[in-house]
Amino acid sequence: MFFALDGFLFAGWVVRIPAIKHQTGATASTLGLALLGVSAGAVVTMMLTGRLCRRYGSHAVTVVCGVLLSLSIALPAQMGSALTLGLVLLLFGAAYGGMNVAMNSAAVDLVTALRRPVMPSFHAAFSLGGMAGAGLGGLVAGSLSPSAHLFALTGVGLLVTAVTGPVLLSSRAAVTPPPERSAGSPEKPQRMSARARRIVVLFGVIALCTAYGEGALAEWGALHLSQDLDANAGLAAAGYSLFALAMAIGRLSGTTLLERFGQTRTLVTGGVIAAAGMLLGALAPTVWLALLGFAAAGLGLANIFPVAVGRAGALAGPSGVAAASTLGYGGMLLGPPVIGFLADWISLPVALVTVTVLAATAAVLGYTARNATNT
Repeated sequence: MFFALDGFLFAGWVVRIPAIKHQTGATASTLGLALLGVSAGAVVTMMLTGRLCRRYGSHAVTVVCGVLLSLSIALPAQMGSALTLGLVLLLFGAAYGGMNVAMNSAAVDLVTALRRPVMPSFHAAFSLGGMAGAGLGGLVAGSLSPSAHLFALTGVGLLVTAVTGPVLLSSRAAVTPPPERSAGSPEKPQRMSARARRIVVLFGVIALCTAYGEGALAEWGALHLSQDLDANAGLAAAGYSLFALAMAIGRLSGTTLLERFGQTRTLVTGGVIAAAGMLLGALAPTVWLALLGFAAAGLGLANIFPVAVGRAGALAGPSGVAAASTLGYGGMLLGPPVIGFLADWISLPVALVTVTVLAATAAVLGYTARNATNT
């Protein structure tokens, strides 16, 4: 539920970006700077969330961040300039980054307990939430102002957190601390070897490459469809909804794919499909071809992030998961402002081609990671 809520709220924000861009009078580059507030807030929080989870438990931190994320999503629609928008997005980014690290830490504990590669299923919930949030945003885009829409999302977020939070808090002892963290396990070193650290960083870069594409499509996909291909507000919002649906389908089948084809094939094939799909989505001359490309990109990107984080965790335990997750989400949050600068310098369609380049890079690095880990 918290993965789904995270995706739902984030999608609700991103589908209103074109309207908020118009409301604030921002250019592509100043909007990119404002979006950097999300990145800055999230990256700083991600570096602190691991410590908070160790001290208070990942479940408690997840619930607190759920409340903060629900409250902060109403703020962007109240701003009248790119500067003030960037400032409130610092808070939104802090809540978003903290929630992602905390809920992934909780999910890793459950994956360890289940002894199956089910991490894609948790991320499928995020994608389904994103699909629902983007679909709802498309339906109300013509009838509700961004302010009314995002304020309603605050209410939904607080209600879901109030219902599900106590369940999560009451069950925290069932999955924490995991065996490898207990004081009676001296055979598990706290520090990674230099070789392990290099490989974890490699998986983190793979996660970054794919998360860059997810963030770019989330925050610039709707604007590309409306600005470059003349799609109406509802159809532009449907672009991210379709992307999220494709990701959800890919992630729901992720455990089966991993068990049948292995992690390396799943990772490399996903990178190739995502690269081809995003090339079509960025350069297609019609809305429908662009939507097809978005769907292919979502299907390809679906399992790369969960696989990369899972591989890092298998190699180096919770510290590997934390490092790869932080790099990965950094890519998701830094991608949108980079796209904004490139859009002003060249054009938005060409800027979106960088997603293709990084998806292809993830495929190449995935093959390299196979050799590095002898798998």
